[in-house]
Amino acid sequence: MSMFKTYEFFLHGMLKLVGLSPRKIEIEPGTVINVWCPTKPAKKPALVFVHGVGFDGALTWQFQAFAFAKDYSVYLPDLLFFGGSVTDKAERSAAFQAECVAKALRKLGVDKCTVVGLSYGGMVSFKMAEMYPELVESMVATCTVMSVTESIRNAGTDRLGISDWGEFMLPDTVEGLETLMQLTSYKASKLPKWIYKELLVKGGLLDYKKERLEFLEALQISDNEFTVPCYKQRIHLLWGENDMLFDLDTARNMKRQIGENASLEYIEKAGHNVPLDRPFEYNSRLKKFLASFSSNPNNV
Repeated sequence: MSMFKTYEFFLHGMLKLVGLSPRKIEIEPGTVINVWCPTKPAKKPALVFVHGVGFDGALTWQFQAFAFAKDYSVYLPDLLFFGGSVTDKAERSAAFQAECVAKALRKLGVDKCTVVGLSYGGMVSFKMAEMYPELVESMVATCTVMSVTESIRNAGTDRLGISDWGEFMLPDTVEGLETLMQLTSYKASKLPKWIYKELLVKGGLLDYKKERLEFLEALQISDNEFTVPCYKQRIHLLWGENDMLFDLDTARNMKRQIGENASLEYIEKAGHNVPLDRPFEYNSRLKKFLASFSSNPNNV
């Protein structure tokens, strides 16, 4: 068994110890969403973590799952073409991802929830909040945007010094993965090349590249096409101060666009992958937001 598969086996065992187990939910014939969810139903607030384009839900949000499983019903869905989620449909929009996650949650008995989305998962979460306001009570968006407009994409590629958005986000070489990790983490340690190769081959980063690229391409729109949805939920923007993909100015602008329902805070010495860069600080900030939301009488 490879090093990565050994760690994944250990991680899944630990998730089961804190009361989570994987379930495959058929959304419709040909479309299945895999979700790590509570093994036994409990009367606790539902907290849904939506991953980005790197790893699946369990790997991306492992530190948050362990921190929140005691007080919340934690759900870690795999987006389509990640982990155990697949579809035979040709649809590649963020709205389709949002629809599938929402339907999976409903089939698991979730009526209301807080959604936490990172990067691409944040874009899917914004769509969930827009399309299913009765399901999504509040949202935490981390290092993400509502839509990848031409100006946002160009600003990000200029900051990062890259030319191809898709190839940067979905590398298929050791050098490409090393570059991605260096630019999306805060002072990422340089790892031996065999570890990058292990992550590519055994970590699932090479799986479904064509389909994942199609989802990324579907995100991109012109500035003129974008309009700000009217969100009914409270939306907290929880950022990494050193995010180079979607920087703090992007977050501040998004806060202004959303309006009075939005709040913003950032974590120092953290990059795009802030939940992995500084997991304990991220969890502390997230706990404070969740506590403030639950204590607000207007949210009862």
